[in-house]
Amino acid sequence: MPGKHFSRRATRLQPSQRIAEAILDYVGDTPASSEQRAASPQQRARVIVRKATRSAVMTAGSLSLPPGSLGWLTLLPELRLLWKLQTQMVADIAACHGKTAGLGREEMLYCLFRHTDTRAVANLVARVGKRFVVQHASRPEINAIVLKIALHISQRLLGRGVSRWIPVVGAIGAGAYAYYDTAQVAETAIELFTDVIDVDSETETE
Repeated sequence: MPGKHFSRRATRLQPSQRIAEAILDYVGDTPASSEQRAASPQQRARVIVRKATRSAVMTAGSLSLPPGSLGWLTLLPELRLLWKLQTQMVADIAACHGKTAGLGREEMLYCLFRHTDTRAVANLVARVGKRFVVQHASRPEINAIVLKIALHISQRLLGRGVSRWIPVVGAIGAGAYAYYDTAQVAETAIELFTDVIDVDSETETE
């Protein structure tokens, strides 16, 4: 029945739309960093990453402790806290490399989600030789990219949500995933800000 099919589709898209809105909240507003350009940015970046991964594990693990349906309710807040921590980490890594001015929404999206959905962010940043070329995207293009990422994440969360019914196992798993996810974001950011970044200024940004 058409009505029933539409209802299922709407239910399936709603979590993705909420996730997409949460992503846009963070990539559109780059956090300030207290980090200064470091004499050894690679070494300083590793210190930043160790601190961020520890915080990610503690945050995800504690939010995964509520059992049953309460655990499901912590999924989006957990993601929001994780992205807040990761965007700050990316900003700090950019700052210690002296690349704060080169950190915009495209670079932030690339750092946060390259390991999550490589195809979705492929048109934002590309490696050309030893340089990274950043392609500025319009707001509709950014929205479309973010929705693709959100759909990918919502599918993954279905599996993670089941573990919320087993509190201790869920907490351990969530902590391990948060560590892995944050470490992947860090590796992308370090790689990006270590090399020269060119921005394609001819692309329309509105």
